[in-house]
Amino acid sequence: MGELRAGSPVRSRRRSSEPPTSTRSCRPPMRSNLKTLPSRGFAYSMAQNLDPNSDGRGVLQFKTGLMSVIKQKLAKRDGGQIDRNRDVDLLWEFYQQYKRRYRVDDIQREEQKLLETGAFSVNIGESLEMRKVIATLRALVEVMEALSKDADPRVGRLIIEELRRIKRSDGTLSAELTPYNIVPLEAPSLTTAIRVFPEVKGAISAIRYTEQFPRLPADFEISGQRDVDLFDLLEYVFGFQKDNVRNQRENVVLTIANAQTRLGIPVEADPKIDEKAINDEVFLKVLDNYIKWCKYLHIRPVWNSLEAISRDRKLFLVSLYFLIWGEAANVRFLPECICYIFHHMAKELDAILDHGEANRAASCITESGSVSFLEKIICPIYGTLAAEAARNNNGKAAHSAWRNYDDFNEYFWSRACFELNWPMRSESSFLLKPSKKKRTGKSTFVEHRTYLHLYRSFHRLWIFLALMFQALTIIAFNGIGKGHPDTFKLILSIGPTFAIMNFIESCLDVLLMFGAYKTARAMAISRLVIRFLWCGLSSVFVTYVYVKVLQERNDRNSNDFYFRIYILVVGVYAALRLFLGLIVKVPACHALSAMSEQPFFQFFKWIYQERYYVGRGLFERMSDYCRYVAFWLVIFICKFTFAYFLQIKPLVKPTRLIRTLSNLEYSWHDLISENNNNVLTIASLWAPVVAIYLMDIHIWYTLLSAVVGGIKGARARLGEIRSIEMVHKRFESFPEALVKNLVSSQAQAQRMPFISEAPQESHDMNKAYAALFSPFWNEIIKSLREEDFISNREMDLLSIPSNTGSLRLVQWPLFLLSSKILLAIDLALDCKDTQADLWNRICRDEYMAYAVQECYFSIEKILNSLVDGEGSLWVERIFREINNSISEGSLVITLSLKKLPVVLSRFTALTGLLRNETPELARGAAKALYDLYEVVTHELLSSDLREQLDTWNILARARNEGRLFSRIKWPVDPEIKEQVRRLHLLLTVKDSADNVPKNLEARRRLEFFTNSLFMDMPSAKPVSEMMPFSVFTPYYSETVLYSNSELRVENEDGISVLFYLQKIFPDEWDNFLERIDRAEATRDAELQDSSTDSLELRFWASYRGQTLARTVRGMMYYRRALMLQSYLEGRPLGEDAYSQTDLPTTQGFELSRGSRAQADLKFTYVVSCQIYGQQKQKKLPEAADIALLLQRNEALRVAFIHVEESGAVEGKVSKEFYSKLVKADIHGKDQEIYSIKLPGDPKLGEGKPENQNHAIIFTRGEAVQTIDMNQDNYLEEAMKMRNLLEEFRGNHGIRPPTILGVREHVFTGSVSSLAWFMSNQETSFVTLGQRVLASPLKVRMHYGHPDVFDRIFHVTRGGISKASRVINISEDIYAGFNSTLRQGNITHHEYIQVGKGRDVGLNQIALFEGKVAGGNGEQVLSRDIYRLGQLFDFFRMLSFFFTTVGYYVCTMMTVLTIYIFLYGRAYLAFSGLDEAISKEAKITGNSALDAALNAQFLVQIGIFTAVPMIMGFILELGLLKAVFSFITMQLQLCSVFFTFSLGTRTHYFGRTILHGGAKYRATGRGFVVRHIKFADNYRLYSRSHFTKALEVALLLIVYIAYGYTDGGAVSFVLLTMSSWFLVLSWLFAPYIFNPSGFEWQKTVEDFDDWTSWLMYKGGVGVKGEDSWESWWDEEQMHIQTLRGRILETILSARFFFFQYGVVYKLHLTGNDTSLAVYGFSWVVLVAFVMIFKVFTYSPKKSSNFQLLMRFTQGVTSIVLVAAVSLVVILTNLSITDLFACILAFIPTGWGIICLAIAWKRLLRLLGVWDSVREFARMYDAGMGMLIFAPIAILSWFPFVSTFQSRLLFNQAFSRGLEISLILAGNKANVERS
Repeated sequence: MGELRAGSPVRSRRRSSEPPTSTRSCRPPMRSNLKTLPSRGFAYSMAQNLDPNSDGRGVLQFKTGLMSVIKQKLAKRDGGQIDRNRDVDLLWEFYQQYKRRYRVDDIQREEQKLLETGAFSVNIGESLEMRKVIATLRALVEVMEALSKDADPRVGRLIIEELRRIKRSDGTLSAELTPYNIVPLEAPSLTTAIRVFPEVKGAISAIRYTEQFPRLPADFEISGQRDVDLFDLLEYVFGFQKDNVRNQRENVVLTIANAQTRLGIPVEADPKIDEKAINDEVFLKVLDNYIKWCKYLHIRPVWNSLEAISRDRKLFLVSLYFLIWGEAANVRFLPECICYIFHHMAKELDAILDHGEANRAASCITESGSVSFLEKIICPIYGTLAAEAARNNNGKAAHSAWRNYDDFNEYFWSRACFELNWPMRSESSFLLKPSKKKRTGKSTFVEHRTYLHLYRSFHRLWIFLALMFQALTIIAFNGIGKGHPDTFKLILSIGPTFAIMNFIESCLDVLLMFGAYKTARAMAISRLVIRFLWCGLSSVFVTYVYVKVLQERNDRNSNDFYFRIYILVVGVYAALRLFLGLIVKVPACHALSAMSEQPFFQFFKWIYQERYYVGRGLFERMSDYCRYVAFWLVIFICKFTFAYFLQIKPLVKPTRLIRTLSNLEYSWHDLISENNNNVLTIASLWAPVVAIYLMDIHIWYTLLSAVVGGIKGARARLGEIRSIEMVHKRFESFPEALVKNLVSSQAQAQRMPFISEAPQESHDMNKAYAALFSPFWNEIIKSLREEDFISNREMDLLSIPSNTGSLRLVQWPLFLLSSKILLAIDLALDCKDTQADLWNRICRDEYMAYAVQECYFSIEKILNSLVDGEGSLWVERIFREINNSISEGSLVITLSLKKLPVVLSRFTALTGLLRNETPELARGAAKALYDLYEVVTHELLSSDLREQLDTWNILARARNEGRLFSRIKWPVDPEIKEQVRRLHLLLTVKDSADNVPKNLEARRRLEFFTNSLFMDMPSAKPVSEMMPFSVFTPYYSETVLYSNSELRVENEDGISVLFYLQKIFPDEWDNFLERIDRAEATRDAELQDSSTDSLELRFWASYRGQTLARTVRGMMYYRRALMLQSYLEGRPLGEDAYSQTDLPTTQGFELSRGSRAQADLKFTYVVSCQIYGQQKQKKLPEAADIALLLQRNEALRVAFIHVEESGAVEGKVSKEFYSKLVKADIHGKDQEIYSIKLPGDPKLGEGKPENQNHAIIFTRGEAVQTIDMNQDNYLEEAMKMRNLLEEFRGNHGIRPPTILGVREHVFTGSVSSLAWFMSNQETSFVTLGQRVLASPLKVRMHYGHPDVFDRIFHVTRGGISKASRVINISEDIYAGFNSTLRQGNITHHEYIQVGKGRDVGLNQIALFEGKVAGGNGEQVLSRDIYRLGQLFDFFRMLSFFFTTVGYYVCTMMTVLTIYIFLYGRAYLAFSGLDEAISKEAKITGNSALDAALNAQFLVQIGIFTAVPMIMGFILELGLLKAVFSFITMQLQLCSVFFTFSLGTRTHYFGRTILHGGAKYRATGRGFVVRHIKFADNYRLYSRSHFTKALEVALLLIVYIAYGYTDGGAVSFVLLTMSSWFLVLSWLFAPYIFNPSGFEWQKTVEDFDDWTSWLMYKGGVGVKGEDSWESWWDEEQMHIQTLRGRILETILSARFFFFQYGVVYKLHLTGNDTSLAVYGFSWVVLVAFVMIFKVFTYSPKKSSNFQLLMRFTQGVTSIVLVAAVSLVVILTNLSITDLFACILAFIPTGWGIICLAIAWKRLLRLLGVWDSVREFARMYDAGMGMLIFAPIAILSWFPFVSTFQSRLLFNQAFSRGLEISLILAGNKANVERS
C-alpha cells in the first residue's frame, strides 16, 4: 500500500484480506447509462471481476443473479415473459451480506468519531482497503437503483429506503469517493489525516460563513458535505465556475493554514487563526502588487485603511483575487489588468457585503440573466488577445504589426486605463480588435528588428568605450605631460563626442517608437521630444564651442575665451549628469531622490530616466554596490592598460608613416584612398584592433569572474570532499554536521532523550548524533540501491546501525570497519612491545580502533545474552579479568595474543550458526560455544589465569557433569540479532572496502552530499513550520517511458537502446538483475516472461534516459524526504504518536498517516501534460505511461487541456477548451479533480509558457520549483529542500529573495566526448558563472530550471515565464527580467543540486545553441532588455550586458574580427600597397596586430570559455585532476568543438536580429550513437558554417597568392593559423564528431544518399530532407521584408570585391588600371554563363531539337578550346591567370545568387529563376564535393575510423565500454562471449 516508488526492490503482492474487487471493478457506471442494457453489461463485467479467486457465496450469488437479470432483459427484448422477483431478491441479499462482511456501519461510525475527535483507530493499509470496499458498495447501490424500478414493490421499497438512508446520512459512501486534490473539503475522509491538523481546521473555520454576511438564496446549492463559506457567496455573486471555486477554496485554506504554522500551531480545541497570519502572511503578500499599482496610479485602494477592514473582509478580498486569477486563463499574463478587474469587482463586492441579501454583480450578468465571470469579463479580453495573436502569422509577422501580452498589460500603467470603464466598454481602444489593413498600435515600446537596439539599450557602454578609445588615442599620438600642453585641449574633444552620441541615442528613441505614437501616453511622447530637442541643441552648441576652442589654439594672440566657456558648460553639464546619476543610481543617495517631490527636481529626474510601473528602485544596498563597482574597476584597469600599450600605442608610428607616404603605386583603379592620405590603408590597419578593443572587455570579465568565482567557491567550502577516500576519512564528522543542518530542533528534542538523559560527555553526544544520523543515511543508501547504483553487498556495507541500543560506543558503517579486525590481529601478532604501544599503533587508524572496541563490546554483550548459570559466571569472570588487565596495562601478559586468530575463528563459527534458528543449529551453536570456551580458557589466557579457572569449583562441577554450555538462550531480541549479524560481517569481510561504492555516480552523489553538510545553509525548520512548495513540470510529447519495442529495436548498426545501456552502465545492469532476483547471465528475452520484470526493465532503462519517468521519480523524493523528516519529528496524530519511552524505527515511515498528511500539506507535484487528453483519445502509448506514473505516485497530479467539439457553426466546428487536473483513484484509473472552462484555445503565444500558465492554478504553497522534463533529483538533495526554502526569509540584500537559484549536475556527460564538453561548459556556467552573477554582480537571472520561485510574488505579477510569440522564445529568462524589474531579488545556492540532462550529439547541441542564440537575438529587441539596460546603474548594466546578449555580441565580434582582418589584408594585397608600404616602413609584424590576432584566436578556440571551467575543475576536483581533464579535452579536440560552436552562435544570433526566424528547435533527447548521414549534416551546416568557412578560405588564398610578407607564404600561413584552424573546424567538425564518420561503407552509402538528394526535384509536399530544391527554398524563408532584402543586398556586395581585385593582378592586363578592365571581366563572365546554359539546357525542354542542341554544344566546345588556346598564345594570359579567373568568378557567382535570392520575386517575373536555381545547385554540388573528398580519402584507411571512435567515446572506454563493438554492430559476438 501507500506510495509505490518506481524502482522499489520489493514487489507488491495482492493481500488475502483485500476486499473482493479488482482495479477494474469498482468504477461506477455513468448515471446517464444506467437505464440501458450496456450499463448492466458493464455491471455484469464488474461482477465477473470481483475477486475471481474467492469462494464466497455472496459473489457467486451476485454473479448468478446479475446474469439472470441480463438474460431476462434479453428475453424481454424478444417478447418473452419475465419473472425477476427472485433475481432482485438475490441482489438485495448479496448487498446485505456485503455490508455485514465489510462492516460498513462500523466505517460510518469511524467517520463520525473522526469528525468529533480527530482520532484514528485504523492504519493506512486498512483505510485504503476501506476505500475499495466503499467503491464496490457504491457501484452496487447504483446498479440496484437502476434495477429497482422494475422490481417487486416490496424489494423495490427496501432498496429505495436504503438509498434515502444513505443520502440522508453524512455517509462515507459519497464522502470517501468525492474527488479532492489535497484536502477533502467537500466531505471528510478516513484515508487522509490532513483535516485533523489544527491549522487546517482553523483555516476551514476562518472562511466559514457567518451571520453578518449577506444571506444566500434558499435555493443556492452547496456542493458536498460542508458548511457554507465565503466562496459560496463569491460564486453566487460573480458566477465563478464551481471547479474554479473548489480549486481556490483549497488553495486559500492551505495558504492560511501554512501561514499559521509559521506563527505557531493552534492548541485549543477549536483552533483559531492569528490575525497576523492573515494580514501579514496572506493579505499583504497576495495583494502587494495591487497595492503598489494603486500607489503608482495615485488612486485609493478599495479600502480606506488597512486598520479599518476586518479579518473577514481581508479574506473576502484575497479569495476574490485568487478566484479572478484562477479563471483568468491567458489574462494571467496581464497582472495589472487583473489588478484593474479586481479593483472594480472588489468595489462591487464591498457594496454587496453591506446589504442583508446577496445580489448578483451587475458586471457579470449575462444576456440570459445568469452570472458568468468568464463570459462577461474574461472572454472579451481573450477575444482581443486572440485576434492580435492571429496577426502574428504564426510568428512570421513583424513584432511591430501586432500587440503582444506586454502591450496589453502596459495599457494599465496609466490612469487612462480607467477610460475602459466598468463594466468594460467593448468599443474602447483596449478591446479594439485589429482590422486587416490597420494596426491597433503598440503601447510604450515597439520591437523593431534592428541591431540599433544594441546601441539604444546600452548606449552608456558604447559611449564610455568610444570616449576612452578617443582619449587613449589622443594621448598615444600627442603624449602627455609638461611637453605636451595641447593634449588636454584635444582630450576635451570627448565633450562633443559624448553630446553627439547622446543625440544619436535620442534620435533612436524617436525613430524606434514609430508604431506607438497614436496609442502611447502623452507624457512618454513629450519626454521623447524634449530629450530630442535638448540633446540636439546641446550637441550643436558643444561642438560649435569646441571648434572655436580649436581655432583659438592656433591663434597665438587668443585669450582663451571660448576655452573658458567650454570648460564652464562642460563642467556644469557633467556636474548635473553626475548629480542625477548619483541620486538615481547610487543606493546611498536613492532615498534623497525618493523623498524629493519638488516639481523642478522631478522634471530633471524624469528627463534623465523614464518612469515606468516596473523598473523603479533598481538599486542594491551600498555594500553590494561597492563590491560590483570594485569588480569592474579592476577590469577597466586591465583592459585599458592592455589597450593602450598593446593595441593603440604600437599603431601610432605606422599610422604616421603611412599618412606621409606619397606617390604610392596602386595596382588597381583606386577610387577613395589614393588622394586621401591612404585612408583605407590606415582603416584596414586599425579596424581589427578596434574590433578587438570593443569585445575584449568580455575576455577580462571572463578571467576575473573565474578568479572571483573560484575564491567564493573555496570560501563556501566547495570541493573539500572530492573523493571517496575523503568520505572515508571524514565520516566521523558527518553525523554532527547533518544533525545541525538537516535535523530540526523538534526532531532533536524528540530523539535525543532516548540516547542519554544528560549527554554531557562528547562520547554520549556522538552516540546521540549517530542515532539521529542513521535514519537519514540509511534511507539515502536504500535509495541508491533502489536506483541500482549499488549492490546488496554494498548496501550492507554502507548502512549504519541505528545506534539506539545499549552498546556504549558509536557503531559505524561496515565499509569503514571492514578488514580492520584482521589488520588489528596482524598488529597484535607482531606485537613485541607493551599494551600501550599496541593500542597506539591501532589508533593510528581511528576506524580500526572503533572496530576493535565494537568487536570487544559486542562479543561481551552477545555472550552474556546466550548463556546463564555457570556459563554466565565464566563470561563475567573472563571479561572482568581482561578489563582489569587493560586498566593495569598488562593485557599482553594476561592474554596470549598469538592465539587470537583461533579464538576469532571459533567465535566466527558461532555467529555464523546464530543467524538462523533450527534445532540442528541450536545444538551446533552450543558445541561452538563450548569450543570457544576451551580455546579461550586453555589457549588464550595466561597459565596463572588458566589454572584459576580450571580449579574454579562451580565451573569444574558444571563441566564434569556436562551442563556447561549444554544449551544456550537463542537470541530473540532484535538488537542482539542485529549485533550478531553485524559482528559476523565485521569478522568475515576480508576485502578492503576502500572502493565502496564502486559506481562513479554513487560516489559523486555521496561526495557532494557529505561536502554540502559543511557548507553554510539555514537551519531546518520542523516540517510543520516549513514553507510549503510545489514542483511544476511542463510536458508536451517527449518520451515518458521507453516501451519494450523502443528498447529492443536496432538501428542501422544493429544496436538497440537496451544493448547500449547495458554496455554504458554494466555495473548498474548487474545490480538491476540482482534486485529483481535474476542471475547475471539472464538474457533480455527471459525478462519478457514476467510482466513485472518486463515493467521493471522499462523503468530501469527510462531512468537512464531523459524521460518524464526519471523526472517524476526524482521529484517524488521530496515527498519521501518530508515523510521521513515528519515521522522523525513525531508530530502527534491520533494513534500515530509514539510515547517518549519508545524509540521508533523509520521502518514503514511511508505508511504513517501523520507523516503522509504532513508531506501532502507541504508538497505538491503538478505535471502539465498539455496534450494528455488528446493522447488518451488516440490511445497513444504516452497516455498509458502517464497513467502508470499516476498509479505509482499517489501524490502526482497531471494537468492537461481537454478539447470538446460541439456543433458546427457556419461550417466551422466549435471547440470548447477545459483545463483539467487528474490524479489516480484507488484503482489506478484517472480521477478528475477539477475541470475549468477556458475562454478559448490557450495557446496564443509560445507553447511552453502557455502550457505552464494553464496549469499553474493547480499548484499550491508559497514556493514553486520549475523543473524541466529532462531533469532528475536525488533523495539526499531532497532532504535539504526545507533548508533552501528558508533562504526566502534570509538576508540577501535590501529585498527578500524572489527566485532561489539552484546548482545543476549535468548527468549526460559520460555518454561521449561531445557530451563531456557540453557537460563541462554547462556545469561551469551553472556553478561558478551563476555564483558570480548572484554575488557580487547582482545580475543573476532565471536561465531555466531548477530555480525556486516565490510563488505568490510571481503569480500576482504575470507568472513564471512570458509567452508572447517569438519575442519570448527564450521564455525562462524573461521570468528573471520580470522579477528584477518588479523589485525582486535573485540569489544562487550551491549546497543543493538537481540533475539535468543535456544534448549529447553535435547536431543536437547545434540545434540547442541555435535556439538559445536565436532567443538572445530576440531579447535584443525586447522591452525588458531595454529597460534593464537603461535603469540599472552603469556598473550593474555592464554586468547585465556581458552576461546576457553581450556574450553573443562578443561572440559575433570574434568572428567579425577575422573578416575585418582578412578583408583588410585582401585590400592591401589587391591594391599592391602591402609590398610598397612594407618596403617603406616595416609594419607587417607590429605588436598591435599580433596582440589583436592572438586575443581573437584565444577567444575563437574557447580558451577563455575554458578558464572558468578549469577553475571549476581545480575547485571541485583538485589541481592534478583539473590539469589532466583539461589536457584530455584538448586531445579530444575540444578546441575544434568550441570553434564550431562559435560559428553556430554567431549565425543564429546575427540572422535572428537581421531577419527573425527564431523558433523552438526540437533537439531530441535520445542516446546519440548512430551515424548521421553526410546529406543531413550538409543541410544543417551549409549556410551557418560551410559557406562562411569557404569565404574565409578564399580570403586566405587571395592573400597567399597576392599578399606580401617578409617570410613568404609560409610566414603568412603561420600568421593566420587561427583563421585556417577556424576554416578546418567549421568544414569538418560535423564529420569528425560523427560516429562512424570515416568508415568506408558508411562513406559510400552517404555519397549515394547525398547525390540522390541533390538531384531529386522538389515539388508541393516534398520535404527538405528529401530534395535539394525543397531544402533550398526553405533556406530562403527568413528573407521576408524589404528591409531584409536591402540588408542582404548590402552584405552580398562583398563578394564582388574578389573579381575587382583579381582582374588587375592578371598577367593579361599588365599595368592597366582603368575601369574598362573590370568592365571587360563582366563580359567574360556573361560569356561563360551563356556557355554554361548551352551545356546545361534541359533535354525535356529541347526534345524537338535534340540534334541541333548536340551540334551546338559540340561547336561551342571546339570554339571555346580554340579561343582559350589562341588567347594564351597570342596574349599575356598565363595558366595561372586561368586559375585566378576561377578564383575571381566563384565569389562573384555566389554574390549574384545571394542577390537573386534577396530579390526572388523580381527574378521570377523576369523568368530567370530556374537558371539561378541550377547555378545554386552547381555551387552546392561543388561545396559538397570539396568537403566530401577529404572524408572519402581518410575513409580508405581503417585506423582513422578506429582513432575517431577512441576520440569520440573516450569516457566510455575509461569505464570499460567497448564502443568499437557497438559501432560495428557486432552484437552477436558480444552476446556469445
